[in-house]
This record gives sequence, structure tokens and C-alpha cells, in this order.
Amino acid sequence: MIQLKAFKKANQLPNSYDPHKAAYKIMPPHATANPAIKQLYINGHFCYVYKFGMITNGLGIVRDITFYNRDFLSAHPDIVVEKKSDSPDEDKSLGDSKALMPVLTDFFNKHPLIRPDVFLGDAAFDTIPIYSGLFNNLHFNRAFIPLNRRSSLEHPDFTINPDGIPCCPNDPSLPMKREGNTSHLRCGIPTFKFVCPKMKSVKCADSKYHRRHHCDHPCTTSLCGRMVYIYPEKNLRAYPGTIRGTNEWAQTYKIRGCVEQTINQFKDSFCVANRRTQNEQTLHADLLLSGIAQLLTVILADSIHQHQFIRSLKPLIA
Repeated sequence: MIQLKAFKKANQLPNSYDPHKAAYKIMPPHATANPAIKQLYINGHFCYVYKFGMITNGLGIVRDITFYNRDFLSAHPDIVVEKKSDSPDEDKSLGDSKALMPVLTDFFNKHPLIRPDVFLGDAAFDTIPIYSGLFNNLHFNRAFIPLNRRSSLEHPDFTINPDGIPCCPNDPSLPMKREGNTSHLRCGIPTFKFVCPKMKSVKCADSKYHRRHHCDHPCTTSLCGRMVYIYPEKNLRAYPGTIRGTNEWAQTYKIRGCVEQTINQFKDSFCVANRRTQNEQTLHADLLLSGIAQLLTVILADSIHQHQFIRSLKPLIA
């Protein structure tokens, strides 16, 4: 990296030349000692890692660990392992998104009685096939997935902001007000209803309250202003059973912090990170033992009614 940065500076190359992408392209895709240890670009650093997938519940308790090894790829021949692109970030996102649905499908096949209705994941899962699989195949009702910054939202009929909320036709910076979930009266399809941001309920001459807009430049002849009905099933990526940028989204997505804490616990407390071994079976066994150790912690904390320590082994035994 130092040499490539110096090369760019010495030759006064344009900003389009990215030393990170140049280095990524010429580095081997896996470790020589073990092909299962793959090259990745994580948090601004190149590394060679043994990659696995982890499923947890909302408390951060591990429910499943899947190893992306030969057995996994053999069981899922539909996963095509392509050559790496010029973008390390894009390769990592593609890898995560390709593995998600097979991992979840295997998990639910092993545990048919577990049927959650809410999915939380990071922006790497922000792809149309994943939304379709989560809702249509695995029957989730809501998916809290941040939008990938490389792909924005668009709608052919009206202007929407980055969170997918319709905006005033005369002022794109003014989002419309949501009026909760509703259903189409004839077919019962769930919809999201948005109303004019300048609409209020006022008492009229008949002593009843009616909706009236207070806009100097109305975009419609309706007295109550414009209304927009959105059918989530027509655009699951924009409306994955919930609305981004709302209080519900912010409060629910906070739960994902428990998942990150569990990952860090595996890395630090269970010493999974910074390993010196290159043996795949040893890494496999250590990961499973780490998961078992966490589950034993949960059982012990529950048995002594100290639920605040379900993911904290050290305070529990202190």
C-alpha cells in the first residue's frame, strides 16, 4: 500500500486511481497454507480470514453458526463463487448477500418451530432478491435493513426522500405525514397512507371536524390536500414492511447493537480473533465451543435469575 501510494504521488495520477483497489486486484484470493482462508477488505484493512455466518435473536444470543466451507458450497450449488472484482467493498457485500438466504433456509429447516417475523441486518443485505426471499419464501413481515449508499430509491409517480417517504410535489424537502398502516378495502392488501404535511383537522360550519389543507399553492383541488397510498409488495426494498427514518425504525434497529456485541464477544472474550492456527478443523471447533460457552452462560444466568448477565460471563462468575 505504501508503495502504491508513493507511485500515485510520484506519477501525479488522477483521483480515479485508487491504491486500495489496485492492491486488492493483485493480491491472491486466498491463503497459500489453507484455501478456506479468504482475502477480505474489512473496515479499511486487507486481511485473510476464515469466514462464517452467525444468526442471533434480538437479545444477541447465538442460534446458529454456519461455516462457509466446501461442505456449505456443495450443499448449495446455486451459490456461484465468482472471481473478485476491482472493488473490495463490493465483493464483501456480494459475498454476504449470496450466503444469507441459504443460511436462513438451512436454519429454519433445522428448527421448523422457530418463525420470527422481524429481520435485522446491515446494508450488505440491501438487494431486491433478499427482500423477495425474506417476505415471500421465509414469511418475514418486516425487514430492518439500511439502504446501501451505492443505490438510491426512486419512484415513478412521485418524489420520495432517501428514506422512501413521499414528499410535497411543490417542495421536495417537505415530507408528507404518515397516517399509520391501513388495508385496501376490497382486496385487503396492506398499504402505507401519507397525507399532505399542511393538512389539519378543523371544525367546520356543521360542527364536525374535517380535514383541510392550509397551503398557499395547493397541488390538488381536494380540500384535504394530496394523499398517497403505497403498496409495499410492489417495492419491498423501499418499503420492507416498515418505513425508514421513523421512530419505529430507529428504536427497532438499536436492537442490532446486541448482535455486534455478540460478535465482539466471540472475537475478544472467546479469543476467536487474532488466532495463529491455520487448521480449518481447529477454527471450526473453537467457534462451536464459543457458541456453546455463550449458551451455557445464558442457561446459568436464567437459572439464578440474573438475566442482565446472559451475555456477560465474567461478571456472572465473579
